[in-house]
Amino acid sequence: MTDMEASMKAVRFYGKEDVRVEDVAAPSALGDSQVLVKPLTCGICGTDLHEFAGGPIVTPRVPHKFTGAVLPQILGHEFSAEVIEAGKSVTRVRKGDRVSIQPLVMPLDDYYSRRGLNHLSPSMGCIGLSWAWGGMSELAVINDYNANVLPENVTDEQGAMVEPTAVALYGVDRAKVTGGSTVLITGAGPIGALVVLICSAFGASKIFVSEPNANRRKHIEDMGVATAILDPKAVNVVDYIRENTEEGVGVDSAIECSGFEAALNTCVEAVRNHGTVVQTGLHVKKALVDPALWALKDITIEATWCYEVTMWPRVMRMVSSGKLPVEKIITGRIEPEAIVEQGFRSLLNPSGKEMKVMVNMT
Repeated sequence: MTDMEASMKAVRFYGKEDVRVEDVAAPSALGDSQVLVKPLTCGICGTDLHEFAGGPIVTPRVPHKFTGAVLPQILGHEFSAEVIEAGKSVTRVRKGDRVSIQPLVMPLDDYYSRRGLNHLSPSMGCIGLSWAWGGMSELAVINDYNANVLPENVTDEQGAMVEPTAVALYGVDRAKVTGGSTVLITGAGPIGALVVLICSAFGASKIFVSEPNANRRKHIEDMGVATAILDPKAVNVVDYIRENTEEGVGVDSAIECSGFEAALNTCVEAVRNHGTVVQTGLHVKKALVDPALWALKDITIEATWCYEVTMWPRVMRMVSSGKLPVEKIITGRIEPEAIVEQGFRSLLNPSGKEMKVMVNMT
């Protein structure tokens, strides 16, 4: 490896409400198929918020069985970076490239990976959650397959937004949204907002959004692509959708992005017979549902976890074309030292105005 500083600044997670910005040892070894990168900007993810508020949840307390990572964990899995050095077997990227990081790490030869389902490997880890390095640091080591070269006209921030956009796109794909579709999205956090933008880019004819937070409703309204933005505390969402879809049948697809039982059941009621409901938001407890209604309506229920790791070129092309303005959901930009108060606590505030906060690492 090239000469590097003995230490570097990093944002590290120790446990519930315990995140520290501190000096840590810089990378000192690089495998033949690994890449040393300098993170440029990094988004704070909902998973990071769950870890801060009640973790560790997915961050390992004992060494991860595949990556060996353990607390404290350098955070950051939504990030763009510059390549500083590449291992001798790396051919996909070279020094100076700007890259978007696909953060999942896993064996490439197990049952799921051999079938193109790398994200479902039981040994899967994630940079910034269960890997020695993360995007909220001055330097990080990744695998060659984690690096995706950014088009010249895609900004550093857009590059960092590819990861959450892949989550949203996976949900939209599974919901079978296409040109002319009618769609309900419940929950207008970052993933829900990205789902709105993707449905618009796909040519959906009607996009209904249900969100109780007034600030988030305003943000969706400002994006200018939703047909109606509804407050489920003030409006009967199912009745409204029936009144505003052909023959009152409901929407073709419903994508649940909040992780709440009531929202999932609203999606089931609002979707037309033989429609599709996709659960994208993560539930933190079991939900009471009505499978008899699922059967009566002959609907498809899909659940998603992460994304297919092959989605990066597709997302980057959509962003590069201008058809998917992912930067529209960014509401805050902070330095690492402000991450607790202006990052985590601001985003966790139920009445807060932030949608997506980016951490500047340069």
